[in-house]
Amino acid sequence: MTSPQKCAAVVVGAGPAGLAVMGNLLEKQLGGKIAWVDPYFQAGRVNRKYREVPSNTKVALFQAYATAVQSFRSVINSTRMPNAFTTMAKLDQEKTCHLHHAADVVRALTDGIVKMDQVLPCHGAVTAANLVENTSTWTVRIKLRDHDEIEVVTPRLILCTGSSPTEVPIPLKDHPIERLDLDVVLKPSELVSFLSRDTPVTVAVVGASHSAILALLNLVYLARTSHPHLRIKWFTRHPLRYAEYKDGWILRDNTGLKGLAADFARQQLEDAVLPHSEAGQFISKVDCGGGRETAQYEKHLPSCSYIVQAVGFTRDPLPELSVNGSLLKPEFDAVTGGFHDGHGRGVRGLYGAGIAFPERVVDPQGNVEHAVGFFKFMKFLKRVTPQWAAIQ
Repeated sequence: MTSPQKCAAVVVGAGPAGLAVMGNLLEKQLGGKIAWVDPYFQAGRVNRKYREVPSNTKVALFQAYATAVQSFRSVINSTRMPNAFTTMAKLDQEKTCHLHHAADVVRALTDGIVKMDQVLPCHGAVTAANLVENTSTWTVRIKLRDHDEIEVVTPRLILCTGSSPTEVPIPLKDHPIERLDLDVVLKPSELVSFLSRDTPVTVAVVGASHSAILALLNLVYLARTSHPHLRIKWFTRHPLRYAEYKDGWILRDNTGLKGLAADFARQQLEDAVLPHSEAGQFISKVDCGGGRETAQYEKHLPSCSYIVQAVGFTRDPLPELSVNGSLLKPEFDAVTGGFHDGHGRGVRGLYGAGIAFPERVVDPQGNVEHAVGFFKFMKFLKRVTPQWAAIQ
């Protein structure tokens, strides 16, 4: 291993949040290089897994994200046209779009940022990081894709490490049922070849969130086109919930259905329309509310071939973190973007953002949510990075 390199910051992850961190830190002119660590530098999971997913964000907000900081604008201005930015600009700004448009923008911005003199791109993964408190420096160990290892010494370590679909124990232990990965169901081009076309298949879908509704949408499309023997059992505990546009704010902005998912749910899945809708030809709704969950699973799961759980996202494993050589289990502060140790003390120079570490927001009615979305990450970072940059 070569001797450690000093950097002004280390940013882990090159998805939309990691890119937004880079853009904001570059504006602060920290006085040294910023090490940016990712295995691929290709827009993270949103590009690998969710290109075919319809967004719940208006195109205008993706545009606002892409032009929010000077380094991004410089990349856009120096990129040969036509490009991902000109494609996005031609879309209806007040409508949603498929995430491949947004992913392509992130990839194009990333391609420009990694070439900047102030950036040290590291193709690999952080395996461990230790904070020495009396010097206020992190020693960050990075395993590169070519299997070499390097160390970077820095006062700032920012984690944008992402999340993956949550998997909980399958409710029925005695009945063998195969998991169907939510990421596969959200990618129609992969789902079409995963399920049998010629034999009866019943898929259990658990949940009523944005991803659950999109899973139902994709499965219904297959049932009415290429997979005539496909049927769906939809397990849900509560009524469908929609984002509601108020005067200057949005009720259930982060938890309610929007865009294509909301349209499909209103037109095809509500209790009043499901028995008569096209989706209702293939979907049987299983009401698990009122404490009936276990009984309903025992009754209905034995007839299912697969189960897909659309019940949220869980942050991906973090690198091993320590302070003065003692293992750290960091607790995220969703207001400042910083972390505390197990005793409530702030951990100097450690920060987080993105779907793994989202901002806590409170709407005018007092409802608490966590803000997940490209532009929401950017707004959060514009607020907190001045404090991150100020540490010495």
